[in-house]
Amino acid sequence: MDMLWAPWRVKYIMSLKKKTRGCVFCQIARQKQDRKNYILTRTKHSFAVLNVYPYNNGHTLIIPCRHVNDLSRLRWDEKMDLISLMESTKALLDKTLKPKGYNIGLNLGRIAGAGFPGHIHIHVVPRWGGDVNFMPVIAQTKVISQSLDTLYGKMVKVKR
Repeated sequence: MDMLWAPWRVKYIMSLKKKTRGCVFCQIARQKQDRKNYILTRTKHSFAVLNVYPYNNGHTLIIPCRHVNDLSRLRWDEKMDLISLMESTKALLDKTLKPKGYNIGLNLGRIAGAGFPGHIHIHVVPRWGGDVNFMPVIAQTKVISQSLDTLYGKMVKVKR
């Protein structure tokens, strides 16, 4: 039997047992521990963070600082800040990972797939030819090719 070793998953498994109070995005924004939380950039109204449960290498979330559940609840300056940060984060991913395409979008409401429906966020998912293989179909497993620590270090270095 082949074995896929993924020791970082234990953090996720153990977190399922814990009851978190409040919003995870608001919590990490308040902590001011950007490296620990993989926050790449902070702007006046938003922040960009590597997704710790990524769909693909480089999967980044663009999150407004204010806790709202819909784009219509953001002020104009907050919306522009969010979109601007999305564009600059995409440019950073272009320089760092050189993907061939992106999936960029929002899931509004739990029924639409939002894991955190109370706090909107934009998914920026880099894509490459061949990045989808048999593993998700047959083994319900996604192989991520790089650790978050390594990727974070590279992106911060490129950003400078």
